[in-house]
Amino acid sequence: MDFKVKSKIADEQALNRTITRLAHEIIEKCRGIEDVGIIGIRTRGEYLSKRIAKKIEEIENVKMQVGVLDVVMYRDDFRMKNRLPRVEITNIPFVVDGKILILVDDVIYTGRTIRAALDALMDFGRPSSIQLAVLIDRGHREMPIKADYIGRNVPTSPGEEVRVLMKESDGEDAILLVEENK
Repeated sequence: MDFKVKSKIADEQALNRTITRLAHEIIEKCRGIEDVGIIGIRTRGEYLSKRIAKKIEEIENVKMQVGVLDVVMYRDDFRMKNRLPRVEITNIPFVVDGKILILVDDVIYTGRTIRAALDALMDFGRPSSIQLAVLIDRGHREMPIKADYIGRNVPTSPGEEVRVLMKESDGEDAILLVEENK
């Protein structure tokens, strides 16, 4: 590990409660889900979007339209890193034109990933609106981007990060506040 865990913000049960609340908020704000599509930003946003969609399906007894978006080539900093980016598949199996899209990510920080996602989504069509759902908002924005749905606000200091662990990729569900080892 290249970091030290300062605190556990949420365990599996707390994470599930937060996902349930986000699902209810999306249903309420969208006044149903008839024209709603959910798109997760790779990697953990993808897993969160599927969990939120599943929860909405349980509540509303309908099948959600879910997609996944890879934003690597749209990022403004990929050329600054001295390595080739790892590009993965984007899969949006529905028409986005005229839809309310819920863009899902695990942590919002500077806003640059979300800006890249908005650019990428425009290549797929013209949704009626795009709303942003994030599990954690840790502040420190560099772009004028604000989430519509926030699981938790977790203010961080320089040197701190929020790590979201998910069973699908990490073998467990948890949200951790960590500090980089120097």
